[in-house]
Amino acid sequence: MDITLPTPVFLNTILAAAPILVVLYLMIQRHWGGSQAGLAGWLTAVLISLIIFGANLPLLLVASGKAVLLALFVLLIIWFALLLYNTVNEAGVITAIGQQMPQLAHDQPAQALLIAWIFASFLQGATGFGVPAAVVAPLLVGMGFTPNVAVVIALLGHAWAVTYGSLGSSFLSLMAATGLPGEVLASPVAIMLGLCCLCCGLGVLWLVGGGTAVRQRGLFMVIMALIMGSAQWVVAQFGFYTLASIGGGLAGLIAAIAYFTTLGRVPGAKFDLRPLLQAFFPYAIVTIVIILGQTVLKDALGKVVINPTFPAVATRYGWQTAAGTGRSINVFGHGGSLLLYGSLIVFAWYKWRGPLGTATAPSYSGQTIWRKTLKGWSKPTIGMFSLVAMALTMEHAGMTQLLAEALSQTGRLFPLLSPFIGGLGAFVTGSNTNSNVVFGQLQQQTAVALSLSVPLILAAQTSGGAIGALFAPAKVLVGVSTVAGAEDGDVLKAATTYGVAILLIVGAITWLTTLL
Repeated sequence: MDITLPTPVFLNTILAAAPILVVLYLMIQRHWGGSQAGLAGWLTAVLISLIIFGANLPLLLVASGKAVLLALFVLLIIWFALLLYNTVNEAGVITAIGQQMPQLAHDQPAQALLIAWIFASFLQGATGFGVPAAVVAPLLVGMGFTPNVAVVIALLGHAWAVTYGSLGSSFLSLMAATGLPGEVLASPVAIMLGLCCLCCGLGVLWLVGGGTAVRQRGLFMVIMALIMGSAQWVVAQFGFYTLASIGGGLAGLIAAIAYFTTLGRVPGAKFDLRPLLQAFFPYAIVTIVIILGQTVLKDALGKVVINPTFPAVATRYGWQTAAGTGRSINVFGHGGSLLLYGSLIVFAWYKWRGPLGTATAPSYSGQTIWRKTLKGWSKPTIGMFSLVAMALTMEHAGMTQLLAEALSQTGRLFPLLSPFIGGLGAFVTGSNTNSNVVFGQLQQQTAVALSLSVPLILAAQTSGGAIGALFAPAKVLVGVSTVAGAEDGDVLKAATTYGVAILLIVGAITWLTTLL
């Protein structure tokens, strides 16, 4: 749908981007926190939508109502990821992993690849919604990485696994938005994500130690990227879209542990795998709970769903949003709820067995865990709601669509910019799933109009959305929320730099492919 505005097209585009630019400026240049910058971005979106794009009070109320649901959907993950973190941290798990991992992988580049890239990718397959960053970043800090670097490599490492992660939710949304079967999309999407896997691993190495780290562990990284990318492609080819990222991450974990305990073992060094397995035991519990909750127990847990219907709204310049539901919340089967169940089981286990690494177990207090968890909720809660409200205000006013259409008016250069459209959707919403829903059909129609390969362009769309999610302010807040000392603005700046670099590579490969 075209939007006819009284102001010039170029000025419209700049104004549509203004809320995003405000958030980036305040977080990166002024070092504001996500909660403060998010509120400023939301206010900017509201004012511009009212003055320039013809929004009205009913439209803003609908956007805000949907924002409450979407923010709550993500916040449930943040809240209970914090609960899990405090539950395992009080049990000495973080300290134990920090002590054991250097014995398995003795250098920091290898440790970063093992935890921030391989293990986080496995977690993304089973959980998603920012859980890998929230869980992995504090593990890295415990191993000696600085807070900002820990959060950035945690965000970067698992980004390639986002499309088939969360049990394939983003890939399934791409199928639904475009009407194309998985058999058509699975192979090009998996191949493009394999390229992203290589780029993410390279980015992790460069962040940790620059060229020295790449020379030291580059070959290992390339081999692991081939293993994980190939495993994801094979699983997707067989139609198991919900398990593709899990399969890739699991193949990487098995191969990496086998390597570091055999060929990669330092001569003369002895490593007992049992303490490391004991330290990772709570994450195994949580992963099993989540997989069961999203497969075998899915129907039983899906009895209570919050899913209100919102009325249709329109701007005075013709942009319409049809009546419909917002983000539905499965009360008992939500990812956050599953994290809660897993945390409670983990707490019961350590309450019974006692914390790790202590001859005489100290007090393991649920009250202490809950108090620390509540203390960490306030900033991410404010920031998440304000950023989501900004994104939905822009979407309902037609601002996001205008930005995407501006990028699409580039003719044969469109393949180069296609992943940036996916990245834009993920950036403003924090979700590759939402990006595919909003822009999947636009990308499909543009590809047809330009006689381009539709599966290739859609692979670029969802790959761009996966990479865009790594530097979305909402996802940055998730990563920062469990790491004391991490700065929102510094993390966002570094994540954006690496994310845009990968988007350029994906865009260049997509463009070159169309020329063949």
